[in-house]
Amino acid sequence: MSELASESSTQSRTLPDHIMPDHIMPDHISIWGELANVDHELRHVDVGGVSTRVLRAGSGPDLVLLHGTGGHLEAYARDIAGLAEDFRVTAYDMVGHGWSDLPDRPYTIDVLAEHLLGTMDALGIATAHLSGESLGGWVAAWTAAHHPDRVDRLVLNTPGNIANKPEVMARLRDSTMAAVRDPSDATVRRRVEFLFHHREMVTDELVNLRRAVYGRPGFVRAITNTLVLQDPMVRKEFAWDPAWVGKVTAPTLLLWTEHDPTGGLDEADLLLRWLPDARLHVIADAGHWPQWEKVGEYLRTHRDFLLLGKDPA
Repeated sequence: MSELASESSTQSRTLPDHIMPDHIMPDHISIWGELANVDHELRHVDVGGVSTRVLRAGSGPDLVLLHGTGGHLEAYARDIAGLAEDFRVTAYDMVGHGWSDLPDRPYTIDVLAEHLLGTMDALGIATAHLSGESLGGWVAAWTAAHHPDRVDRLVLNTPGNIANKPEVMARLRDSTMAAVRDPSDATVRRRVEFLFHHREMVTDELVNLRRAVYGRPGFVRAITNTLVLQDPMVRKEFAWDPAWVGKVTAPTLLLWTEHDPTGGLDEADLLLRWLPDARLHVIADAGHWPQWEKVGEYLRTHRDFLLLGKDPA
């Protein structure tokens, strides 16, 4: 990369839009801009009576993307076009999340895993690579342990709080409930900024999209049903533990970051010991959403590990 190109790229990542030089196009314009040049399909499918929002793009081996607590498929907006060059990508809103249905029941890990498998069945996906971020990583790992015939390879992207620390549970529960009960710009922005190391990358569009989700009728009840997983007594049945993690036979990539607010490299070391076939890749200068902050590295690691069978450098 030339010195000028490098300088332009750096400026486009760090300067707010209102002071960006006219000759520089920002890396990220909008979620729609990320998808503007990739053929894709957005629709709802019935999964055991749950209307489930699904976005699909690309062709090749199946890759299913799973978002985190209180999230939605737009968490992967910056990655879908790149991943679709190598995979048939499916991103979806988990039950009780995004614009999927919000049935009134606790969304424990087994329920979320059943919904994942039902979504795969509804789309005719027999087996797939799974890449899950935060809660999505927990669901992906649980599915790989209990339904190994459905999972090819596995990426656990900042899966979060492997050690089940009460203070981490409390912080996630309190910040999420505050934002859902009062989906104002200020409270939701704080919740979204929690995901980022570079908070200047949080756009108004991303905040307002989540405000719209949090403002859905019935969403307070739905997020309460999700946050049961932050209750130590409920969590106990599904907590990360070598007894079930050791059953994951799928080759697994642990995708960690230097600034994940939910768990450090000491927790990655736990999973490296528990998983039969795992390797670790650490993304520098990123927080809980490396798929948004470090798109190029995120795409490269997925291609190397899932498509080429190589351990990321």
